Order: sequence, then structure tokens, then C-alpha cells
Amino acid sequence: MCLKQNDQMSSSTIGSPHSTAPDSWVVHKFGGSSVADAACFERVANILEAQPQKRLGVVLSACRGVTDALLRLVVLAEQQDERYQIEVQALRERHATIARALLSAQAAALYQSAMDRDCHDIEGILHTVQLTRSAADNVRDLIAGYGEIWSTRLFHKYFESRTRRAGKTVWVDARRVVVVEWGSLGPAVQWTESQENTDKLVGADFAGTLIITGYIASNRKGVQTTLGRNGSDFSGSIFGALLAAAEIQIWTDVDGVLSADPRRVPDAKVIDSLSYNEAMELAYFGAKVIHPQTMAPAIRRNIPIWIRNTFAPEKPGSLICAAPASTLPVKGITSIDGVALVNVEGAGMIGVPGTAHRLFGALREEGISVILISQGSSEHSICCAIPADQSERAARVVRSAFDRELTEGQIQRVEVDSGLAILAVVGDGMAGMPGVSAKVFDALGGSAVNVRAIAQGASERNISVVIEGKDATRALRAVHSSFYLSPHTLSIGVIGPGTVGRVLLDQLASQSRRLREQFQIDLRVRGILASEKMLLSDSGVDLKNWSEAFRNGAVAADLARFVEHLDVDHLPHTVLIDCTASETVARNYPQWLASGIHVVTPNKKANSAPLAFYRQVRAAGRTSGAHYLYEATVGAGLPVIQTLRDLRETGDDIESIEGIFSGTLAYLFNVYDGGVSFSEIVRDAKQRGYTEPDPRDDLSGTDVARKLIILGREMGLALEMSDVQVESLVPPDLSGASIEEFMSGLPRFDAVMNERLKAAQGRGKVLRYVGRITAKGEATVGLIELDRSHAFANMALTDNVVRFATGRYNANALIVQGPGAGPEVTAGGVFADLLRLSAYLGAHI
Repeated sequence: MCLKQNDQMSSSTIGSPHSTAPDSWVVHKFGGSSVADAACFERVANILEAQPQKRLGVVLSACRGVTDALLRLVVLAEQQDERYQIEVQALRERHATIARALLSAQAAALYQSAMDRDCHDIEGILHTVQLTRSAADNVRDLIAGYGEIWSTRLFHKYFESRTRRAGKTVWVDARRVVVVEWGSLGPAVQWTESQENTDKLVGADFAGTLIITGYIASNRKGVQTTLGRNGSDFSGSIFGALLAAAEIQIWTDVDGVLSADPRRVPDAKVIDSLSYNEAMELAYFGAKVIHPQTMAPAIRRNIPIWIRNTFAPEKPGSLICAAPASTLPVKGITSIDGVALVNVEGAGMIGVPGTAHRLFGALREEGISVILISQGSSEHSICCAIPADQSERAARVVRSAFDRELTEGQIQRVEVDSGLAILAVVGDGMAGMPGVSAKVFDALGGSAVNVRAIAQGASERNISVVIEGKDATRALRAVHSSFYLSPHTLSIGVIGPGTVGRVLLDQLASQSRRLREQFQIDLRVRGILASEKMLLSDSGVDLKNWSEAFRNGAVAADLARFVEHLDVDHLPHTVLIDCTASETVARNYPQWLASGIHVVTPNKKANSAPLAFYRQVRAAGRTSGAHYLYEATVGAGLPVIQTLRDLRETGDDIESIEGIFSGTLAYLFNVYDGGVSFSEIVRDAKQRGYTEPDPRDDLSGTDVARKLIILGREMGLALEMSDVQVESLVPPDLSGASIEEFMSGLPRFDAVMNERLKAAQGRGKVLRYVGRITAKGEATVGLIELDRSHAFANMALTDNVVRFATGRYNANALIVQGPGAGPEVTAGGVFADLLRLSAYLGAHI
């Protein structure tokens, strides 16, 4: 019976992941990495002693690397290289070291004595191989099988000595139980003989633990053989069937079956449960799951198989069974590298029976394995994927098979292209589910991965595509992210953790969990860049402690490296948030946008730059599909640009836009009534932090002019900064002075400003610093007189106010008003753009 997903995930013990009857057999198989050294042996013993079942079958592999080392001995002997003698002793010493660590001195001596006899026998066999320079297969099998004998003998003695588990502990030599005969499909278990041997060994009332050698068996003549590579897994499955086990647990060094190779896809996930068919498909296409053949006995008896981690036994692992409860439509994305594509193409193939038979017959006769087949319905071409190392032979044999048709022009070409890979998407849940294929190909297209051939079986369990080998990792990551990550995962880099950037990071820290839980928006800040230092994180910066992390973990700033770190294949979207006012940073926007990186910014320098550069920025985004959002460049968090865009896109005619675009200048002229001098108001505003450190940056009007240029270009006007008439409030005599000199010299000009104020007041008006642009491209920035009833004359001290006069809003203009400056509202505007970007990318907010 398969386990429900929520039952599996609730497991917190190192015993069985779910309830199995105490009298049932459970077979545990431990791989080489699980018995690599003394500490590993102890870990395995702890796991087994925690099992509640009375009857356990424990299949062990050889210690890690031992089987390869034994096979190397045979190769050395064939080469008459006497180093095999040294390597035999190295193997003896390795096992003796483990024995001394685990066993009493007497038990260790007995174990070493038995091993000495084995090593003497091995050296005798190898001496014969050295003389004949050749080793028969049965000799290789004999030598290779010692690894499992040594590991199980040692573990048997150790486990028995602990006396912590009830019942007998019996060592089982699988050569006396499992009978196989090798054929064209590999080792075939002789079930009748093997079952009889098992029943003789284990009675119906047996209670205890069997320690069983993996990998080795005997043929019907009693000659030792092996079960081939992955043979210990096969042994586990065979003994599971022979013992009528309730389940089989395969213990390895990963947490379960992974959705992709974690070395290539960092965000690979553990699959909760999958069917036998899914596991076989994944294994066929290169996933490190379990060899399809090794599952056959378990499938035959419908025995669930668990894949678990010896080094993290508290984790539930992955369940392979007939009817998994998982709701995931796709269980894994994997690939085969080193593939070639054979393509036969010609008009003479259309409607001619037997073409495919001749192609595949020729390949079969040459012993070339076909991995994938694809044929168009027109029958004009047929192609198949084969191992790349067989491509030259394949080309030769296929051209020979179709030599006459090639000569007569019935077939135009036979091509063999190497350097390819196959990507496979596997999952039973794909069957009958619309949109799965679309998601695969959208992900590949979005990552600029070209598909050479496609194959999908009628079961709809597998979609396979042939791609360029160099694109395999990028393709794996892109497709994996489309199924296993939130579709709205953003790799974010914040440039400029200063006045605005610091507040933005704090805002993200306060909202990121809610956005992830409610809307599946994963805002991963993976980098923070300041002028001299930067912080990089693969998994994402802990935003609640970002300042401390930056202080302790920052490295020297490098903008190119920063961007490279952010723009990774395994995350679907990259976003750079430029919170600086730097022209140097803004110059990079075209390059970033062209490469598909989204840009969000309050930095006005790009949109108010020379028109040619501005157009380059916009064209880069249109070409790549990357988004460029900059609402906070005008009015901070106010919806000024969005309002303008909505008006234009709905067909309204913009006649003019005017407004007070500077919170600083709004404050100065709201306060200035003649009771206090203008210079004193500027000084007070500077001390309150209402102005830039150098008040001339506000008083010059340049910042307002930049905002006007941005709005004008949004209106479709081809404006340069030189087209804006700007009235600067900085006295020419003080423009080149230091800040201190400017502040001390400003009172000399109070009389001029006071005279303008008195004149305005005499006419019943007020002074306001206003920017205005018309549909004709007339752009002005300066101090003007307004009626006291004007909207700009009655506003909060530091507000921005923008007035839209349009075809629709003519008698009564549309006004947007509110705080238009300050780190909180500016950061809020940037945050809003980031959420707007998430919506563009498919999030439902």
C-alpha cells in the first residue's frame, strides 16, 4: 500500500517512514558510501536497531570503492604489473583498520585471519592471471565479489556484538541462495531454485536479522557470478521478493530521489513519491535513482521501495510504488549527455514501407543502441538519437544501408550530428494535463535553447527533446524552475544600500514572507552592492539581518561579478534594482536589459540622458522582453508615470502636464511668506534634512527638469535637456562656491527674492516653483505667480502635485498629489514597481 503524501512528510523517526506490521519482513540495502568506514558502520547499526520490525534483511555493498579496486587488481595482473600485490595488502589494511575500531581485539584478530586467507587466495588467482595475461569473466566475478563478503562478515560480527536487537543475527552468503543465469538481457533470477534455498535458510518462525552479501550469486552449476553494476540494489530487490517483504529500503547518501541532478540544478527537490514507471523512465534517462532492472523483483511482488539517506535517517525519503499519492505532475527532469542524432531525409521515403525497418535494422546489426526516435507525419525524414561514441560507425552503416537511394537521389541526405544531449521530463501526472508541453517549450524558448528533435510516448509520461550539449545545464535549470520553483522566483540585486536602498531592504524584509505564502512570490535578494563593497549570497540574503551580514561578509565591489552572480540559469528571472543616482550605473541599463535582466529604479539619469541613449535603453528591453520600471523617478511613490501611461494607452490626448515636482522647493515656498528671509528658510530646511546636502542641487531646478524630460518622453516627445528652459534659484556668483561659502553668501540675495514675493503678494498671488510641458514640446521650469485659489497654492508643506490637462480632463484637470520625496515613499514606489514586475511575470496579487 502506498503512503499518502502528508503521512510521509510527518515522519520524524529514523525507523520505518510509516507503519509496517511488526512480524513483516523489511529489507534494508546499504550502499558503499553507507559502509565506507567505521563511523558509517556504527551509523548503519544505529539505524537498524531503531527499526520496530522483528525480521530484517540487511543487504550490504562492499565498502566504498572496494569493488573498483578489486577489478583494478585483475587489470594490473593482466598487464603483469606486480603492484597488484601492494594493492591487495592496502585493501587488507583498510578492512583491518575498520575491524580494530569496531571489534574486540580477539574478534578483530579472527576477522583478519579469515581475510588473510582470502587475500592469499586472491594473490594465487592473480598470479595465474599474470602468467596467462588474461582473465576469464568468472575470474573477474570471483575477485570482484570479495568486497561484499568482507563488508558483511565485518558488519555481522560488529552488529552481533552490540546485542541491542532481539533475535538471531545470521550471516547469509547470497551465493548459497540466489541462482541466476546470464542471458542477453543480463542476469535472470531462477526463482524456483532461489525460493527453495531461501525457505531452507529461513523458517516461517524466524525472528532476527539477516546480514546478506549483495552483488554476488551463483549459476545453476554452483559457480560464483555477480549481478552486474548496481548489483547490490538488485540483491536488495531479490531478497525483498524472496522474503515476501512488506517494503524495501535503499539507503544511500542523498535524501531521496531528486527532481534533477543537484550538481547541475541547485534547487533540485526531493520527490515525495513516484511510480515504478516514473522511476524507470528517470533511471533510463540518466537520473541517479535506482537501475530499472533492480526494481523488477519488487515490481513483480508489488513491494514499495523507499530511497533514504543513511546520513540523515530522520528525513522521510522518497517512495517508489505502484500508485503514489503525490500530486506533482512532473517528478523529475533529467538528461543524457554525449548524444548524436542520425537523420535520414528524402522525398523517396514518403509512403515507402520498410524505411524505418532498414534504418533500425542496420543499426541493430552494428550493435548500436537507439535512445530516442522521432519521425514527422510527412514521412519525409526520420531521425534517432544514439550514443555519440557510436556516431562514426552509425554514419557509415546507415549510408551503406541506403547507398542505392542516395546515389539515385531518392534520399537526399544522411546526417549524423554529435555534441548533443537529451533532456527528459517525466511524470505520470502529465497524462491528460493540458499545458505541460507548453510549459516545457516556453522554458526552453525563454532560455534561448534550440530544440533539434522531440519525442513523446502515447502514455504521455515522458517528453524528450534533443538539444545542443552545451545548453544542457541551462535547459535543465530552466525547465526545472518552471515546474519546481515558484513561477515568480526573482533573483534580485540591490545596488545602492543607502538612503533609499536601506529602507527598501527593510520593507522587503517585512513583507517577503507574506508575499511568498499568499501569492507564491519569492523575492530572493541574492546580492547587495555599495560603492566599495558587495554582499553575495547563493540562497538569498537574510533580510532581517542584512546590514550585519553586509558588514561581516562583504567583499570588494565588482559590478560585472555582481551581475554574473545574480543572472543564473536555475532561477527564472533576474532583477537589478538601482537605488543610486549614479550615471555610471545607469549606463549599464542597455546591456542588462538586452541580456534579459529586468531593471527597476528611481534613478533619473537614464531616462533624462541624451535622447539616443534613452532610445537605446527602451529598444534593449523591447528586443529581449525584459521589463524596465521607473515609476519612482517622478513623484517617488505617487502614480505619476502610470497615470500618464494609462491616459495615453486609452486614447486620451495629453495637452499639458504641470506640477510641483520638488518636495524641497514645495516646502521652501509654502513656508516663505516674508516674515523670515529666504536664506534663513533654506538654512533651516537643510538642517531639518529637507534639502540635499548641497541645497543648490534642489535650487538649480535641474532635478525638476529631469523629471519634466521623463514625462515629456513618456508623452512621445523627442526632448533633450537643452530643450527645457530652467530658471535656477542659485545666484550665479555662488554657483562655483563651496557649500559653506554658498550658505554664508546666500543672504546677499534675500532682497531680490523678497522683492519678487512682495510683488506677487501685491497682486494677490503666491510664488511656486513649477515645471510645465505641453503637447508641442514647450518645457519650462521656474518660479511663477499663481492665484491663491490654484491647486498648487494650497497643499501640504512637502507634497508633490501634478496636474494633467487632457482631452477628457479639460474643464476639470486630473490631479495627482501626495508626498513626492523621502526614503520611505521612494522605496515604496520601487517596491510597488517590483510587485508590478511580478504581476507582469504571472503572479496573481
